[in-house]
Amino acid sequence: MTRLPLPPSLYADTAVAPVATPPLDVDESVSVAIVGGGYTGLSTALHLAEQGVEALVLEAQEPGWGASGNNGGHTNPGLKHDPDQIEADFGAELGGRMIDFSYGTTNFTHDLIRRYQIPCEARQNGTLRAAYHAASAAAIERTAQQCIRRGMPVSYLNREQLREMTGTDRYIGAMLDTRGGDLHPLSYARGLARAAISAGAKVHGETPALSLRREGTRWRIETPRAVVHADKVLLATNGFTDDLWPALRRTIVPVFSSIAATAPLSDAVAGSIMPTRPVLYESGHITVYYRIDQQNRLLMGGRGPMRWIKSPHDVAYLMRYAERLWPQLKGVAWTHGWNSRLAITADHYPHVHEPAENILISLGCNGRGVALATAMGAQLARRLVGGAKAEIDMPITGIKPIPMHAFWPVGVTTAVMAGRVRDRLGI
Repeated sequence: MTRLPLPPSLYADTAVAPVATPPLDVDESVSVAIVGGGYTGLSTALHLAEQGVEALVLEAQEPGWGASGNNGGHTNPGLKHDPDQIEADFGAELGGRMIDFSYGTTNFTHDLIRRYQIPCEARQNGTLRAAYHAASAAAIERTAQQCIRRGMPVSYLNREQLREMTGTDRYIGAMLDTRGGDLHPLSYARGLARAAISAGAKVHGETPALSLRREGTRWRIETPRAVVHADKVLLATNGFTDDLWPALRRTIVPVFSSIAATAPLSDAVAGSIMPTRPVLYESGHITVYYRIDQQNRLLMGGRGPMRWIKSPHDVAYLMRYAERLWPQLKGVAWTHGWNSRLAITADHYPHVHEPAENILISLGCNGRGVALATAMGAQLARRLVGGAKAEIDMPITGIKPIPMHAFWPVGVTTAVMAGRVRDRLGI
């Protein structure tokens, strides 16, 4: 196969050099084969290799080619749902573990980056979840109180405090979690691959898994040039999940998320926008998120066309919105626009499945994949090594295809249009 070029992103132009991940061209026999070279697969390979377990990653393109190397660069704590809701859904014991785990993912990720000295522009200056109308602000305040009640480093900020932190008077309330942060996504993916290889894992790009079947007591994976035999298999394909495992593709909705980036801003302009450099995502029906990177570029993200884009003009609404927030940006050059596919689940929880003996599946980060997928790597490695007796801090559920899945493109487009209208109306 021919390796596809990286999406035309700022990250592709500025990332650290990749580690060599040549295509697999000889048959392999390993303890664990991992399909998918994003954060989940690479982190799992790293944590397996640290324990001396043979791990081999098969990536159809190159590590970080998908959403792992093309996301907003936010390391956000928590899950989509509030802590109280998580406990109501899963009970006090498992729900409590899920809360502790998910809100600890950012510290886990930044600790790993420091431990392996991964050069990816990582900072931990906090995450703001902000609201611009009353209903969302009230919901965010409830979330903040639930986190504070559990002893988390969280605070609720009012309009005046937010104006000082963001340089705009758009927001009336926000939750600040000091554990959040940001990084260069593609440099991080490449750094994870390098760390995994240095620990003893094997990582092969341009090596899609074409078929998967049981052969005796082991699993056989066909690739274009070679065959892999493995005792256990992890599928970690997220927004690029195909039909390698029956019905799995129909359990997630692949949604494009787009980003536009400016040229480096002057110190004066950059200093007037997010001066303490937290990341921010809005609480609305259609999420917009942004940050200022270490070169003073503004990166604005949000929903865009449900197709690949190549220019910031494909998401012109993000540029217009940035000028609404900060009029001083009028006339600033926007240099890059790109996107990639995320995996959204119907219940907005990450999904972990064990549909057959020695098969583990993890997907559905729901837009929180940087820290969540990294920390899930350690959880999945524990399960792969210890088997069913090794409990992890997420539920293991059955595969449940989404009804009417074939109509998801129409549904997503309609939901985006309706959400933008509702956000404008403040309902």
